[in-house]
Amino acid sequence: MTSSHAATVLITVTGPDKPGVSSVLFAVLTRHGVEVLDVEQVVIRGKLVLGVLVNADRDPEGLQETVEQAMASVAMNVDVEIGADPRSSSQQGSSHVLVVMGRPVTARAFTEVARKLAALGVNIDAIHRVADYPVTGLELRVSVPDDTAEQDALLRNAVAEISARVNLDVAVERAGLTRRAKRLVVFDVDSTLVQGEVIEMLAARAGCEDKVREITEAAMRGELDFAQSLERRVALLAGLPETVLDDVAAQLELTPGARTTVRTLKRLGFRCGVVSGGFTRVIRGLADELGLDFCMANQLEVADGRLTGRTTGRVIDRAGKAQALREFADAYHIPLAQCVAVGDGANDIDMLSAAGMGVAFNAKPALREVADAALSHPFLDAVLFVLGVTRAEVEAADAADGLEPLRL
Repeated sequence: MTSSHAATVLITVTGPDKPGVSSVLFAVLTRHGVEVLDVEQVVIRGKLVLGVLVNADRDPEGLQETVEQAMASVAMNVDVEIGADPRSSSQQGSSHVLVVMGRPVTARAFTEVARKLAALGVNIDAIHRVADYPVTGLELRVSVPDDTAEQDALLRNAVAEISARVNLDVAVERAGLTRRAKRLVVFDVDSTLVQGEVIEMLAARAGCEDKVREITEAAMRGELDFAQSLERRVALLAGLPETVLDDVAAQLELTPGARTTVRTLKRLGFRCGVVSGGFTRVIRGLADELGLDFCMANQLEVADGRLTGRTTGRVIDRAGKAQALREFADAYHIPLAQCVAVGDGANDIDMLSAAGMGVAFNAKPALREVADAALSHPFLDAVLFVLGVTRAEVEAADAADGLEPLRL
């Protein structure tokens, strides 16, 4: 039976991935003189899914028969839909990107995410894996109906609720050029770039670790002004020899994935640095070792070789961190929209809010509420996956530089 009118035809080929499938299919399409509207292909564990949307201006039924015969000749399954809606084509573009991470991502948890999206009328346009280590990461390209600021907020709130309930990290970003245009990343230091809190390590030398920890935790929860908490904690360090600063610096342990993260970002041309409520003398060596572009922190006052219990100069508190980000962005002529800030405490709120993307890393609730993405696994390289860098790309770049992949 022959049709005299044009029709949109969706051809979906599935089966074992092998050479020649695409060439056989497109040879048929060429003979029928169709216009190709869209093509998508994915291979999952050796299984191929190839979708081609075409406009057939003559004999779509004949095209269907020929395609079915051709695919049978290469032992592939095919489904042909005549009259497919061309508006469903990915050419329309997804409105958002969701990065789902877990250790592991269970079928039950992912189903909950998919159900929540469906309930909002959000369509999943494409899914592909971005990481298999140290977390499993899946990138979902989705389309939000009536894409507005209100719908965007609704999606983000729903994702925050479901991610906490099913123990997954789900980051939400607008799709498009802005996602791939980030150029500067600033990290908090304590409990973000490094493990633990520097001031608590210093306090242990002064025998007042418990008192300092209580003040630190109150400040990180937002219950105490950071500048006041800094003054109280530093006062407890009075009398310590300044040599303890170098001793503590030598004991700093990077968060797992920190070196990989900085190394990869630097390869990509990012400006990377730290803005810390800690102390320059302690973290400067680490910043130099990692090749960071900038470093700003508080200065401890020293007299006669001992800490006085006071700071000198500018205080890097909550507002000071945000101001530092603005200054570094301005120095490198990078708009704030192209900046990323990563932190864990309430004193990072202003900094994360000022950046184009704020990432809460194993953070307190006060920070998670304002962040664009909240990561709960103790691996800093998850930040890369949020930015669209895949584990395969990281390992390929490391291999090119002669570095062996590290998988514990």
